[in-house]
Amino acid sequence: MGEAVKETFVPEDSVAPVALTGVRGFLAKFTVLKGAQRELWLTFLIKLFIISAYSITNKTLILWLSSDLGFNDQTAGALIGWVWAPAMTVFTLLSGSLTDALGLRRTFFLGVSICLVARAVMVFTTIPWLALAGGLFPLVIGEALGTPVLIAATRRYSTTLQRSISFSIIYMVMNVGYLIAGSIFDYVRHSLGEYGYLNLLGLHITTYRTLFLVSLGFEVVLFPTIYFLRRGAEVTDEGVRFNAEPVRHATGAFWKRIWLTVRDSALDTLRLFKRLLGQSGFYRLLKLIFLQMDYVFPKFGIRELGNGAPIGHLSNINYILIIILVPIIGALTQRYSAYRMVVVGGAICAASVFVMALPTPWFQQSAQGFIGQWIGHGYLGVQGSIHPYYVMIAIYISIFSIGEAFYSPRVYEYAAAIAPKGQEASYGALSYIPFLIGKLLVGTGGWLLAAFCPAHGSRHSGTMWLIFALAASVAPIGLVALRRYIRVPEAGRQDIE
Repeated sequence: MGEAVKETFVPEDSVAPVALTGVRGFLAKFTVLKGAQRELWLTFLIKLFIISAYSITNKTLILWLSSDLGFNDQTAGALIGWVWAPAMTVFTLLSGSLTDALGLRRTFFLGVSICLVARAVMVFTTIPWLALAGGLFPLVIGEALGTPVLIAATRRYSTTLQRSISFSIIYMVMNVGYLIAGSIFDYVRHSLGEYGYLNLLGLHITTYRTLFLVSLGFEVVLFPTIYFLRRGAEVTDEGVRFNAEPVRHATGAFWKRIWLTVRDSALDTLRLFKRLLGQSGFYRLLKLIFLQMDYVFPKFGIRELGNGAPIGHLSNINYILIIILVPIIGALTQRYSAYRMVVVGGAICAASVFVMALPTPWFQQSAQGFIGQWIGHGYLGVQGSIHPYYVMIAIYISIFSIGEAFYSPRVYEYAAAIAPKGQEASYGALSYIPFLIGKLLVGTGGWLLAAFCPAHGSRHSGTMWLIFALAASVAPIGLVALRRYIRVPEAGRQDIE
């Protein structure tokens, strides 16, 4: 599940493993953070706030577009799948070069400032053109500025020995942020009602705009957190040192300098992209994509399970399992190639979607039995009878999480493995391109919702999920069928068939 794209980080440096074994060896992996500079801990905190704000917004967008702005399923789906999500990927690519030009601290402040204004517009207006032009579209830029900055900050503010565990903690913090967002998403909808409102100083703020207000609160607390990052700080194995923050255009009018910096960053990104497109390995990287229907699930859940359905807590099953499974499966599968794990994980994920295409009567007995009672009443807190979809969704998400634990960390490892020497970081940044293609396909979800799971009238949600399952199957089947053309040797690992 997750947001549009779940990031996975792979440290670039090869660090010798700690010699200790057992419990002491496990604890020793974390004690390397003793004495870590405050910038590293602040980076973890910034990641938590940014992900929490982003995930709350991401879960709410499709509902807000229809309920508050009046867009139908098709238009709302197109805005998310064909505008919001692809633009996020494009600006993420651009922001890498922009960060190099402005420096980490300035880029952090710029991104948070844009998000703050954009979220405020989305909270306090219901005029469609203003909410989109002054809210949703600028928010794309602000959110995109955070992704490469956090990756670069984790690297810059950690020593060589701290780097591996630092990236692991960032991944864990990301999932904790998703957990927080899922709980807030359900709590606000339960407290105010699916289509209720918050009375704020005489203003009636709808439930979905109240969720944006909560994400706005996370943006506000980011400012003092970023302020405590020291200017030009860089952590080395010899200690912390301070360098002047880069300024690409130091003279001239302020807005002219901003324009020149953005222009140069865009040109840098285009030049890099053109160079990578000329290499066959990058075309192979485009194949590694699994499509997830994040923006369909909220409307489906509300329509089939009723207003106030605990959609966030259902999604949290994924985040909890990922936190537990990723380090375990990662440790157990290190000897296998990244390509093979991507195929295995992709196949498991694709198979999980077929659960949602099965007839609901098949799960009626389970819903009325111990499993349904434990999931519905115990974990989700649902009152009354338990709909079979609760059991089906829990099984689907659980199986999906197992597959994700196999493939998600290894997609980026494969990107690094096939990259030419000296271009590992570039391939890592441009590995977001496959997600751009996937997001364009997600835009069709609105039409499927309108056809098979409408707000009013008869529903055939199983058919909709069958279409999603068949689409999801294309990736693992293609990877197996075309492996002799797609697969390349991976540095440091022999093939194990």
